[in-house]
Amino acid sequence: MLKNIYNLGDSALYCDFGNDVSKEINLNVIKYFQILKNNKIDGITNLAPSYNKLVITFDLDKINFNEMKDKILNLKLTNVSFGQTKNISIPVCFDDEFSLDMNRLTNKLNKSKKSIINLLLDNSYFCYMTGFIAGMPFLGDINKSIKMDRLETPRVNVPKGSIGITEQFCNIYTFDSPGGWNILGKTPLEIFDTSNEKKPNLIDPGDQVTFYEISKKEFIKKKDE
Repeated sequence: MLKNIYNLGDSALYCDFGNDVSKEINLNVIKYFQILKNNKIDGITNLAPSYNKLVITFDLDKINFNEMKDKILNLKLTNVSFGQTKNISIPVCFDDEFSLDMNRLTNKLNKSKKSIINLLLDNSYFCYMTGFIAGMPFLGDINKSIKMDRLETPRVNVPKGSIGITEQFCNIYTFDSPGGWNILGKTPLEIFDTSNEKKPNLIDPGDQVTFYEISKKEFIKKKDE
């Protein structure tokens, strides 16, 4: 549950749920995020959930830190309507053109490409948060046998749609971006749709994600749809 609430500059605070990264802790973060979002407290300008923290920014002309802290501590945590979480299936192409770091992983993990792909696919991933770049989902937890550190030298540009892994997480790049994750494949799906102002994110915190393999021919077909 909530451990403490701290100042974060003049017009922000963060709710601390502990230092561990786990589904249980993250569900508490999402719970507070949803309750605060549903309550529409006057003065809150933004809510930003992470693995184990919730950052809240507010308008000092409407509310101060102590008032905001009291409102959080007095929230009713039961009988609240939450947004429905989703089960989402993401197609991935593992063609050599898209598997930028597969050779690195086969060497370091001493596993075949097929084995690494199977370990990635044979799993369900919980979305802990979205961020770093708009709509990018941080998905956990990957199979322990394919855990990898970040690249020693990050790429200047990782192509949009790339599927990457590092430590216990998997992610999907929603835009061309610098990055140091190990890239295993690419999806043709639009994970963050800038044309959809109301609901640009395909994947939200709390959603469950699975991957399935497609050929390059299928990738091109889906990309053109």
